[in-house]
Amino acid sequence: MNNMPHIEKPENFHTIIQQELRRIEEEERVRILYACESGSRAWGFPSQDSDYDVRFLYIRPVEWYLSIFDKRDVIEKPVSGMLDINGWDLRKALNLFRKSNPPLLEWLQSPIIYEENYRTAGLIRAISPLTFSPKSCMYHYLHMARGNFRDYLQGERVRAKKYFYVIRPLLACCWIEQFNDMPPMSFDVLVEQLVPERSGLRDEIDALLVRKKAGEELDDGPRLPYIHQFIEEKIQHFEQAAAQLPAGQPVQDEQLDELFRETLREAWAVDV
Repeated sequence: MNNMPHIEKPENFHTIIQQELRRIEEEERVRILYACESGSRAWGFPSQDSDYDVRFLYIRPVEWYLSIFDKRDVIEKPVSGMLDINGWDLRKALNLFRKSNPPLLEWLQSPIIYEENYRTAGLIRAISPLTFSPKSCMYHYLHMARGNFRDYLQGERVRAKKYFYVIRPLLACCWIEQFNDMPPMSFDVLVEQLVPERSGLRDEIDALLVRKKAGEELDDGPRLPYIHQFIEEKIQHFEQAAAQLPAGQPVQDEQLDELFRETLREAWAVDV
């Protein structure tokens, strides 16, 4: 008898995700505007058993917003099997967009898009370069790298898979410093552009990536000296460099108000 657990094929999960999005629309009475992959599958280093981290933007009917009371502006579904799915109300998303919120900006450039309905995501993308804040984005990635480094990569033996969750945000900081632009989600692109070939650092990253993609368990193991040195040097550097970056130009609030109203008109066929 085969006692191995059943794992759905990726194409089956795409169908499952589509079905879950339709169920959310029906149960929550929302219109889903955009849905994408946001985790290791989008970054390009999934394991065979990596979760599907689905993130989406949605909008409710007009009357939901016509209230004197604050209401919950996220939809979060319990993790089920390999599926982790939650979303933000468009009004919440646009308020975060005003602050150049990196997770939202990443979602909008995800290489794995499950749905893109209406014009909303495209309109936000179109104005993103005008409002990008190098300072707030670098601080976001630096905070992520510093926290994972502190929690998982101290001592002579470390949780090797956590290296990715420190290297990637530090390479994102490098990208911002070098190109003054939102870094790509793809880990491979960051490495190709920013880590010199035929270097000890590149060799360690490439070897670790091969093991990760092959499904090897990357738990407890000896620290990797080139990667460790890179992390320590870059954290120290960006703690100083982030403060010197520009904050970016704020988007016009009237422009976001009109984008919100346009989405209401398009999604619900109402006159607002």
